[in-house]
Amino acid sequence: MLTYKVIELGTVTEDTIEDALNEWTAKGWVFDGLQFSMRESSRRPSMAFVLFTRESTEAAHE
Repeated sequence: MLTYKVIELGTVTEDTIEDALNEWTAKGWVFDGLQFSMRESSRRPSMAFVLFTRESTEAAHE
């Protein structure tokens, strides 16, 4: 069974994205994607969501 993990970054910089990727991949999660939330008044993202997946060892509930 595939399990998902979503990490919210309130501060979006190269360093915060890199830290999140390094931290969660070291814990066995596989990077799946990155989504940005933009403000109308700025070109820089105000938030980011880092998406990870991994196979769960638990049996799926039917």
